[in-house]
Amino acid sequence: MHFEPYPFEKLTELLKDITPSSAYPAVSLTIGEPQFETPDFIQQALQNSSALLNKYPKSSGEAYVNEAQRSFVKKRFGVELKSTELLSTFGTREVLFNFPQYLLHDKSNPVMAYTNPFYQIYEGAAIASRARAVHLNLTKENAFKPDINLPALKEADLIILNFPNNPTTSVLSLDELGEWVKFALKYDIVLLNDECYSEIYAGEKPPSLLEASLHVGNDTFKNVLVINSISKRSSAPGLRSGFIAGDEKILSGYMKYRTYIGAGIPLPLQMASTVAWNDMEHVELTCAQYAKNLSLAHEILGVSAVNATFYVWLEVGDDLEFTCKLYAQKNIKVLPGRFLGRAGMGDGYVRIALVENSVKTEAILKEIKDFIATSK
Repeated sequence: MHFEPYPFEKLTELLKDITPSSAYPAVSLTIGEPQFETPDFIQQALQNSSALLNKYPKSSGEAYVNEAQRSFVKKRFGVELKSTELLSTFGTREVLFNFPQYLLHDKSNPVMAYTNPFYQIYEGAAIASRARAVHLNLTKENAFKPDINLPALKEADLIILNFPNNPTTSVLSLDELGEWVKFALKYDIVLLNDECYSEIYAGEKPPSLLEASLHVGNDTFKNVLVINSISKRSSAPGLRSGFIAGDEKILSGYMKYRTYIGAGIPLPLQMASTVAWNDMEHVELTCAQYAKNLSLAHEILGVSAVNATFYVWLEVGDDLEFTCKLYAQKNIKVLPGRFLGRAGMGDGYVRIALVENSVKTEAILKEIKDFIATSK
């Protein structure tokens, strides 16, 4: 198997011969890793359960985690799930990589479609599954929303959407998601939405594909799945707590598959993640912080208002040149858009991760604005 280097490896190679200005502190806005402290009550729950390290975890996750995650889905999206309609997972990255392999294994000529630009695990999963990839290109011309009328889509066995979207920040409405559900049912395609940014928004709350499934009358979630995680919302990526939810028939087989892959979550992490999933107050505080950062980007950089995720998808012309010069002159790292896409998707954009506090974010954005002004 041949995998492309990860975007951050490409960035290191791009900048390796550049010595940044020593007049500025080093700043990295490349990775979507929250720079806030994990809330104390979550850390305390982890400390209090360390004695459980002497026990093996279940590959399916403990019942209390499943219950907490289903409670989150009900509180946030108004969707009541049965215990068989949700599996706790070791974050979501492993799911995005191994679920396609499970689902597509018995297909003679599997086809997997996913948004482009993308989280590179989607591409890796297609390669590992020996699947032909169909790119759902997200461009300024289509408002960074995928074309449901793409002819090749009808041949897909699996479609992965990602809304709210990384990196373009676009959001699909409840009705738009509902059209994708109807499409998946019509052509018997499994549809999965990566919803890891559902809790990072400014203004209206982004809908879930689960809500959309009910909205169009698919109350058994046939062919419909979502994944989600506390990594962003709880500033706790190290807990590796996520879930996949939806079609219980698909999940039943996938759960059996998971018993072989050794992805059980250590019990102390499950205890800590349970209190995180059950609490919504800290999520609202985190969301407000990111909303402030997005507002600052709108005010300072003049970009269109961003309603979800903590990214800015900034159009810059030559994204490689912009990245190199910004690093050299201001000691600020951003990620070239072309590293996140294929066939030209992402060219001319950089992704900026606004994961610092608002005071630091404001100062950094002003430096980027100054760089843009002096580079014209």
